[in-house]
Amino acid sequence: MIEIPTDLPAELVPLSWLLGVWEGTGVLDYAVDDDHTQLEFGQRISFSHDGQSYLNYNATSWVLDEQSTPLAAETGYWRLSRKLIEGDAGPAMLPGVGPRPFTTAQSVEALRASNGAFDIDVAIIHPDGVTEIYVGQVAGPRIDLATDAVLRTAGAKEYTAATRLYGLVENHLLWAWDIAALGHELRTHASARLAKVD
Repeated sequence: MIEIPTDLPAELVPLSWLLGVWEGTGVLDYAVDDDHTQLEFGQRISFSHDGQSYLNYNATSWVLDEQSTPLAAETGYWRLSRKLIEGDAGPAMLPGVGPRPFTTAQSVEALRASNGAFDIDVAIIHPDGVTEIYVGQVAGPRIDLATDAVLRTAGAKEYTAATRLYGLVENHLLWAWDIAALGHELRTHASARLAKVD
């Protein structure tokens, strides 16, 4: 059962099933030429909100070995895709001017695509100098994302594209991540099954 917090902005209701802290395990399986990396990892993901029209996202992963060796971290923001208007905050620290838009269920319904889903934008930042901008859709408890842009610092490793799939299955958050990196086309990278822990 999905519980929707009473203080949740109406614009976040289509993403509300993500809210909370999720923890579990997954498998990384990726080959680069003759080097094949295959390992099990633990992961903790948090989706929260601070009253604005986006979800805050944080994830940490570690190798399931005796040392729980840190593997990866990422942070980001998830929101419904729409043109920002005067009532929205930004750019930078500028406050919105006038009434805040999309504050009712009826107004949010106007953002629904013809296929019944909602378009979303996701920005994910990695500490290794990579930032991913995803576009996709949320349709009930399923999210499909594909990179619209991958930005890299001068020292970052080659990474050019990705897709991600998230779904709520039997009260577990399942995800799969395909990447195009290190000279290879898009291919399977990692997947996990996480349970809500809060």
